[in-house]
Amino acid sequence: MFRQPGQESNIINGKQDSSAHESVAGLIADLPLFADLEPSLHRQIEGISRLLTAAEDAVLSLQGEMPRYLHILLDGQVALTSTMADGTTAVILVVHPGEHFILPSVLAGLPYLMTARALMAVRAVAVDGVALRQLAEREPLLASALLRSMSYEFRGMVQQVRDLKLRTAAQRLGCYLLARVQDAEARKADFRLPFEKALLAAQIGCGQETLSRAFAALRRHGVETHGSRVILHDIPRLRLLAIPDGPGEFSPA
Repeated sequence: MFRQPGQESNIINGKQDSSAHESVAGLIADLPLFADLEPSLHRQIEGISRLLTAAEDAVLSLQGEMPRYLHILLDGQVALTSTMADGTTAVILVVHPGEHFILPSVLAGLPYLMTARALMAVRAVAVDGVALRQLAEREPLLASALLRSMSYEFRGMVQQVRDLKLRTAAQRLGCYLLARVQDAEARKADFRLPFEKALLAAQIGCGQETLSRAFAALRRHGVETHGSRVILHDIPRLRLLAIPDGPGEFSPA
């Protein structure tokens, strides 16, 4: 699925542009990153933004390139991947609607450390990176919002390292599955995974073979799978194994 850098035929960012030239008016205020800002700031951000649409497998930004835009996803899913010099590629993170990528590179003006590829047709707001930095220098409230978002990203990174060091793959998978349960009081649940298991393995920090063993281990704790469908027969028992974080701690998702 993931081609090597230099082999891309449908790069959105700075090469082949398939952006929808629609207005972003009204969208900026609803984005979590900018929701707390004043209307006047929303209008300024709208002035340096555009609406972008991309087909499945399109590349929105490429590892090693200088950032041009901060992308904020409206619809679809985007995989952030990183490639080593020997060509080995791994999925680092899957981005969902309402989330953005890749803010640290945009604010620092440094090359992307990851490639962003659409897992399905996506729609996103693309904010001009240079203009965003200049606006943040003039507007303390915007700078504060960006700093707060960076803090959340750092917190999430610490969570991932923490889980890798303190939890087994089965426990990490259990926490991930428990986070998909909508009803906090439920004893059973039935849902579908939001993406293929290869991406799920990357999400919880393991290989596909390890993921398969983790699912096998969870069968004894009431977890049943049929393709992308997951049935949790005994949520309290699964909690005892996974030991998800409590309120106020890191989210297990």
